[in-house]
Amino acid sequence: MNRYWACPRAWEDGVLVCKQVQPVTNDVKTFLFEPAEPRVFRHDPGQHLTVTLEIDGREVDRCYTISSPPSRPLVAAITVKRVPGGVASNWLHDHLAPGHALRARGPLGTFSPVRHPAGKYLFLSGGSGITPVMSMTRTLHDLAQPTDVVFVHSARTPADIIFRQELDFIAATSQHIRVVHVCETDGPGERWLGHRGRLDLEMLHRIAPDFLDREVFTCGPPAYMAAVRDMLTGAGLPEERYHEESFDLPSQSTVDTGVKYTVELARSGVTIECDSGTSLLEAASSSGITLPSSCGQGMCGTCKTTLLRGSVDLRHNGGIRPREVAADKILLCCAKPRENLVLDC
Repeated sequence: MNRYWACPRAWEDGVLVCKQVQPVTNDVKTFLFEPAEPRVFRHDPGQHLTVTLEIDGREVDRCYTISSPPSRPLVAAITVKRVPGGVASNWLHDHLAPGHALRARGPLGTFSPVRHPAGKYLFLSGGSGITPVMSMTRTLHDLAQPTDVVFVHSARTPADIIFRQELDFIAATSQHIRVVHVCETDGPGERWLGHRGRLDLEMLHRIAPDFLDREVFTCGPPAYMAAVRDMLTGAGLPEERYHEESFDLPSQSTVDTGVKYTVELARSGVTIECDSGTSLLEAASSSGITLPSSCGQGMCGTCKTTLLRGSVDLRHNGGIRPREVAADKILLCCAKPRENLVLDC
C-alpha cells in the first residue's frame, strides 16, 4: 500500500487491474480495480469510466458509473447488473477475475453534485441506476457532510435492492441521510412491508414532502427516468434543478444545411466533405470510412482526436475534459465543422 502514499498522482486513461469481485445480488456484481501504475483515483461522485473489453476477438467499449466514492481513492469500483443478451455485462460476470487487466478511460461525465452544490438533495434511482447516487451517498457519509439527503431507490423485489445492507447502515448512522426503498412486489422469501408499487407523486409527497425544495439527481432505466422527469417537472420542479444520468441518449440531430466543408484526415491522406449540420463521425461513415467510436453521444471519449486546423461546433455530454478541449482535442461524434478542417486521424 505504501506505493500509493509515496506517489499520489491521479490515475487517468490507462490500464486497470481487477483486484476483487464482490457479489451484490443474484445478478449484480461489483468489480474493484487498482491502477497498473502507482496512482490514486480522483473523480467527482457520479462520474463514469469507459472500459475496453476484448470479447470474441473484437474490442467492445462500455460506460460504467464509478460506484465507489472519491473518499476511498485507492480503488475504483463499477457495479454491473447482468443483462439478458448483454455482451459486455455477461462477459464481465462470467470472465473478469482478480488479476485480469483491461484498458479504461476516465473519469468522465458531468452528472455530479459537485457541479450543483445544494443543502438538500433528493436522489432517485431505479435498478442498477443506483451506482452514481450510491457514489454520491457514500461520499457524503464518509466525509460526515451535514447535507440533507433523501435517497429513494426502486427495485422489483426486496432481493433486488442493490447495496441494501450498506444503505441501511448509512441511514442508521447518519443524522442527515434518509433512505427509502420502494418495491413492486414481495420477494421469494420476504414479504415487502415498505412502500409498494411504482414511485408516483402521492408516494413522493409522503416520503419527501419538501421535494420541490431539493436538488434532484435521477438514474435508472429510460422509462423510469422519463416518468420521474415528467412527474417532477409537472409538479413544479424547475428543470435546472433536475439532473439525470443516461448512457442511452437520443441521437445527435443531423440537419442538412447545404453548407459544405472539406475535412482532411491527415494520417489517412483522405479528404471528405461534411455538411455544417452533420457530425464528423457521421460524415466519415457516409464516405465509407470507419473510425473508432462507441456511444455516439459524446460521453465515452472513444472517438477523441486532435483538431489540427479549423474550428468545430462541439456539444458533448461529458466525454472530454475542458483541458483536452483547450489542447484542441475533439469528439468526432458530436463535432460539426464551422470551416474547412484538418484532423489527426
